[in-house]
Amino acid sequence: MPLQGAHNNRVENANRPIALGRKNWLFAGSLRAGQRAAAVMSLVQSARLNGHDPYAYLKDVLTRLPTQPASRIGELLPHRWQPEG
Repeated sequence: MPLQGAHNNRVENANRPIALGRKNWLFAGSLRAGQRAAAVMSLVQSARLNGHDPYAYLKDVLTRLPTQPASRIGELLPHRWQPEG
């Protein structure tokens, strides 16, 4: 028995920003710019999936990044990140 439309609403709503932005992402400027945009979007979505506010996560990580020791850079990944304070 096929699923009813109501069962797909969450999936459709989650995919809507991707579908709407698809044409815009074709014009990132260059391959490297597109790769950077994809990395940032991945971080934002990973932060959401880990229960973090993406803005607070990125603000904190970008503030801490210049002084974060290279050996501890993994602590800034969304699944391990803990806000300072």
